[in-house]
Amino acid sequence: MTPVSARQAERRLVLLSATRWLPVGLVFGLTVLLPLERGLTLAELGVILAVQGFVVLALELPTGGLADAIGRRPVLLLAGVLAIISSMLFLLAQGFWMFAVAMLLQGLFRVLDSGPLEAWFVDAAHADDPGYPVERGLSRAGTGLGLAIALGALAGGALVAWHPLALRSPLVLPFLVAIAVSLVHLLLVAVLVRESRRPREVSPALGLRETLGGGIGVLRRSRVLRCLVLVEVFWSVAMIAFETLTPVRLAELVGGEAGAAALFGPASAAAWGLFAVGSALAGVASRSFGVARTAILARLLNGAFVVAMGLTTGAVGLLAAYGVVYLVHGAASPMHNALLHRQATSATRAVVLSMNSMVAGGTYSVGLLVLGPLAELTSTSLAVVVAGAFSLLGAFLYLPALREERAVRPAADAAG
Repeated sequence: MTPVSARQAERRLVLLSATRWLPVGLVFGLTVLLPLERGLTLAELGVILAVQGFVVLALELPTGGLADAIGRRPVLLLAGVLAIISSMLFLLAQGFWMFAVAMLLQGLFRVLDSGPLEAWFVDAAHADDPGYPVERGLSRAGTGLGLAIALGALAGGALVAWHPLALRSPLVLPFLVAIAVSLVHLLLVAVLVRESRRPREVSPALGLRETLGGGIGVLRRSRVLRCLVLVEVFWSVAMIAFETLTPVRLAELVGGEAGAAALFGPASAAAWGLFAVGSALAGVASRSFGVARTAILARLLNGAFVVAMGLTTGAVGLLAAYGVVYLVHGAASPMHNALLHRQATSATRAVVLSMNSMVAGGTYSVGLLVLGPLAELTSTSLAVVVAGAFSLLGAFLYLPALREERAVRPAADAAG
């Protein structure tokens, strides 16, 4: 099989990142509003969303090891199939248990999807050019991701406002379109993700066990990696505020879920456009200031503006702060992943990403079970402030990576 060049791999990563996240943009915010519209309480919503996170916590590491052991492509294809099935079930759900099953399948999709595409890109790029700056490709993929979600959110809001299905909720059509786009993404993965066959000297089970052991060994030996993974504890709590609680707060301010959905579409489009800008700026800034410094600054600004979201008392202020949060969120994501890749090898790349995602998913679920009831017993605003303030502490966990980067860069400059 003809190997792809580093630039070809980068272009495919950007395209597939865009098609992967476009369906998310189409229903962004609606995954919160649809269950509420169908009668679930805010506490029940927190539970069904937590189901996905607990699946991630339980299965993220084995599925990451599976991608390293048997190959990225088959895992990505299975993930694409589950994405379509879980979305269809979520759309058809009418009660708590159907939504819970849909989110369980969504969790299975997430654990299979998180890591293999990015791992494939880094390995393909390094196979062609060992010195290729993967942070540049990750930043461009982040830009494509942000633009895709922005376009999807704008289209989703327009579909809600259009509402051509008179006998159905205005929230239904965006889900139908998202399922169609997910099918296109699955076909593109089948065509574009090509990799050499993995050696079969050992059984898949033994290969998986060795891969998991290697990944856990890296985590045990590397203080830098342990701290990077723990950043997710704080980052995930902030994400609950700006992903889950923002549409709830907006519905409170405008007087209903349908009104919030129509307004949240354009607002989300703008926010994810800013995410794309932040990803692009981070790629530029990291060349001057370093990857770790850029990540620290982005994390601090992210947490500060989440607090600002909680302190605002009007829809305009809420959405303005929300936009800035996504600007710096876009800057933080590719820098964080670039730092993770520095700690991994080809044999452990997907499992390292999965360990990071496992902590994120587990924390997100626990955070939902805390912040959901807190918002219901006190106020959504207070829950957002608490989440943002807590997330600020995570920036300090980048300090070991910063010290390592300071030690490595002078040596690299001298060698150059």
